[in-house]
Amino acid sequence: MAEQKTTPQTKQQLPNASATLVLGILSIITGCFILGLILGIIGLAISTKDKKMYEENPTAYTGYGSMNAGRILSIIGIVLGGLIILYWIIWVLIIGGAALTFLRDVNWS
Repeated sequence: MAEQKTTPQTKQQLPNASATLVLGILSIITGCFILGLILGIIGLAISTKDKKMYEENPTAYTGYGSMNAGRILSIIGIVLGGLIILYWIIWVLIIGGAALTFLRDVNWS
């Protein structure tokens, strides 16, 4: 019987898996500022390329778990950033409306 020698196939790490995870974490940490929204968008954009690479050949790559976690954290960071921006827009409208009412009621003469 002839023995077949099989060489173990080495898997490559997804190129941006760590960067996606770091950006996702930072987007949540800085979610109270516009920076969180920006980092979340960048993390989501970076993860799209890696996700396509993994879906084309899942046996060739490792690091899908960290890439997927970073992708989810980026989405959460985008949502938090959007909610914070919406909060500030509403806050400015309420304060602006109150200021206009106050200024209209002031006797200027």
